[in-house]
Amino acid sequence: MDFGHPAAIFVSSFVIGLSGAMMPGPLLAVTIRHASVRGFSAAPLLVLGHAILEAALVCLLLFGLIEWIRGDAAIIAIALLGSAMLLRMAAGMAREVRTLRFDAPAGGSPGRTDDGKGSGGMRPVIDGIVTSASNPYWSLWWATIGLGYLLLSRGQGWRGVLSFFSGHILSDAAWYLFVGAAVSAGRDWFTDRVYRGVVGACAVFLVFFALTFGYLGVSRLVHIL
Repeated sequence: MDFGHPAAIFVSSFVIGLSGAMMPGPLLAVTIRHASVRGFSAAPLLVLGHAILEAALVCLLLFGLIEWIRGDAAIIAIALLGSAMLLRMAAGMAREVRTLRFDAPAGGSPGRTDDGKGSGGMRPVIDGIVTSASNPYWSLWWATIGLGYLLLSRGQGWRGVLSFFSGHILSDAAWYLFVGAAVSAGRDWFTDRVYRGVVGACAVFLVFFALTFGYLGVSRLVHIL
């Protein structure tokens, strides 16, 4: 296969992107949380937020941001700030757990939950951006694998870059729309107790990732001091 051809770039970008999207991470936990509240409609909004951030990053990489993002200072800053953001989101979920209710009307149509400010509007788009930006491994992926594919695709001009980006974003969309559909389909089985358990589990996952990112940032900082 000629990996310099736009079609080959698209296919390989999709496969590599899907393998990364399927790895558990903060965005997966937030997708499960939002889909359990809003139903399937949350998943496309989360993917949109993720895509907006990645489109901006691709543009910046094309203009030379990669030298900064590869540096220890960037990794430390992203890891520590990301850890703080995820801890804040986890704390918000934990505060909600005892009072959350899952009211699903008969017939399985989307119900309302006592979800506070996080349930309305375009909040999933914002959370899609925040959870992606807070993940230092996402930045490292783009500084290594992502950059390699971007440089390869750039050799084919804008057709190559668009093939790379569309393949990558479609892989994210395929996985998170599947997760959103699976969680939404199970809404009829949710009771208040099950719903609170799901939100509590998502909060625990976010704490785990926050601690992991915090450890990465602190260890890098200690290493360069």
